[in-house]
Amino acid sequence: MSDVNGTWLGTYWQHGNPTRFEIVLLQSGNSLSGRVLDDSYLGEAKLSGEVVGRRISFIKSYFTSSPDAVEYVGTISEDEDYIHGQWNISSLDYGPWEARRSGESLSLSAKNKAEKKVPVTVNS
Repeated sequence: MSDVNGTWLGTYWQHGNPTRFEIVLLQSGNSLSGRVLDDSYLGEAKLSGEVVGRRISFIKSYFTSSPDAVEYVGTISEDEDYIHGQWNISSLDYGPWEARRSGESLSLSAKNKAEKKVPVTVNS
C-alpha cells in the first residue's frame, strides 16, 4: 500500500482553466482524511477517502463556498511523489488533476510574495 501522508501541491483543470491547491493528507491504514486549500474563491475544504494499493480516492467538501461534494480518483506513482487522476461533481462537471509532494505550502508561498511587495511611492 502506498503512503501519501504529508503536504502536496497540485492543480486541477475545470473547462481547461487550471487552479492550484495545497492538500494535507493524513493516512491511517487504508483510511484517508485531510484538508484542501484552493488558490481561488472556493477556499478550504475537508476530505475523506481511502488508499488501496496505488489507487487513491476521496471526497472533497468545501466549508462555505460550494454545496457540491467533489469526488477525486487517482493513481499514485511508484516513488509515491506524484498522483494524477480525474475529479467529478456528480454528472455536472469533471476534469483532470495532479499533485506532487512538497515541503512548501501555498500559504507560505503567498506570505513570501506579500513580504516581497515593493511599497508604492508617490513623487511630489
